[in-house]
Amino acid sequence: MVNNLWIIKRPADFPEADMIEQDDMIILIQDAVLRVPFIDNWAACREDAVARNVRIPEDKLLNYEDIIDIIEKANKVIVW
Repeated sequence: MVNNLWIIKRPADFPEADMIEQDDMIILIQDAVLRVPFIDNWAACREDAVARNVRIPEDKLLNYEDIIDIIEKANKVIVW
């Protein structure tokens, strides 16, 4: 279960480390896929990574359906 889901659109918009809780997750979309976060619980939009020719480990890539599923199950969604 994801408590807070952080959807990040730009590389400069990462939340401060002290804002992230144990059960939170970050999903990178758009240009945010250009910068990998320093937490373990993150993923990136596959389509955005492919469009920008960014190499991200396969286990960290999500398609749109996966992202929607996580959004629906999260307690709170924060978009930056």
